Amino acid sequence: MATYDVLTIGNAIVDIISRCDDDFLIDNAITKGAMNLIDAERAELLYSRMGPAVEASGGSAGNTAAGVASFNGRAAYFGKVARDQLGEIFEHDIRAQGVYFQTEPLEDGAPTARSMIFVTPDSERSMNTYLGACVEFGPEDVEERVVAESKVTYFEGYLWDPPRAKEAILACARIAHANRREMSMTLSDSFCVGRYRGEFLELMRSGAVDIVFANRDEALSLYETQDFDLALTKIGADCKLAAVTMSEEGAMIVRGGERIHVPATRIGQLVDTTGAGDLFAAGFLHGYTQGRSLEDCGRFGCLAAGIVIQQIGPRPMASLAEAAKKAGLA
Repeated sequence: MATYDVLTIGNAIVDIISRCDDDFLIDNAITKGAMNLIDAERAELLYSRMGPAVEASGGSAGNTAAGVASFNGRAAYFGKVARDQLGEIFEHDIRAQGVYFQTEPLEDGAPTARSMIFVTPDSERSMNTYLGACVEFGPEDVEERVVAESKVTYFEGYLWDPPRAKEAILACARIAHANRREMSMTLSDSFCVGRYRGEFLELMRSGAVDIVFANRDEALSLYETQDFDLALTKIGADCKLAAVTMSEEGAMIVRGGERIHVPATRIGQLVDTTGAGDLFAAGFLHGYTQGRSLEDCGRFGCLAAGIVIQQIGPRPMASLAEAAKKAGLA
């Protein structure tokens, strides 16, 4: 009997979200639509230039855990914060969502990670992330019992940036598979794929990862092609199950040669795309761990993504479980 439906592992980050125009990105040499890794000095500089901002606990996998919990799923999370004010904010927020989180905070060294997210008028988000304490996440932070008792362990591709996290992820894969559980990952963004393409493909082809989440650009980058159909064929051959999102066109679920198209959820106003992929994964994994059909899993994912892009911030403000009931998915 599993204690948790989904365990997520990621960079524990507090998001600082502000609106700006495209000229601001150009003037500050920010790559639009990407996650840009920055050092402490640049973090201070960008923070000083930001307009009014909203602070919210984030990090890709943390958002996914919060989404699973909002569906009334049983979620757990591994991630490293420092024992400082932002670390306390992160701990409070994720536990308040109903997520199990007991990773020991860093006592000395770098502060808790933060990501300055600039949202342009087209609702695209450009992230500038100082990893701080995140880079100290390692094998000693893996709680073997939690991995063994989670139906699916999910991690973000961004974890391939801090080196010790790789060891922790591979340890989790061994524990999960030894206990007949599954491993899942998100490719995170196309720039991340560009940095670690070979390693990501090895994780998939070796069977270390069972379920892969990607968006269209990430799938194309993974296989270095502009042929989306070819990318879908290849990803279907390289892993047990893949879910590829396509923005307003919905998502394609791929299992071997089988493809299932799930339309996007209709929305009112697009406000902020931050967290869309994270919440899609939350919805999909919630459905998956409840034994729902792949089409229903995709519908849960599209519903969650559609809700989060109509608000500022990457974590749902309203109950996803209630939304699922209204949508006839409960």
